[in-house]
Amino acid sequence: MTDQKTSGSCCSTDGSCHSGAASDAQGAGVTTVYKVSGMTCGHCEGAVSQEISALDGVTAVTAVAKTGEVTVTSAAPLDEEAVRAAVDEAGYELVGTA
Repeated sequence: MTDQKTSGSCCSTDGSCHSGAASDAQGAGVTTVYKVSGMTCGHCEGAVSQEISALDGVTAVTAVAKTGEVTVTSAAPLDEEAVRAAVDEAGYELVGTA
């Protein structure tokens, strides 16, 4: 019955809702958490994520307005000034790394 339940599902056999491939992709590269001030909603999160995603080497961005944290995964460490410029372009302020 377990095979039937997970067959064709996005959930893995351990019950978590992600595939092994997605987990492997997130594990590759460098992950940095930045503190950004001024984000208050989902629109803010999207604007910051879009600008940072445009930087060379960025593979994933997750912005959380409630905490002011932006988690960035990239192929190599990013230049903080490039991240600062992207956040500024979105209309927010990079405080530093968390």
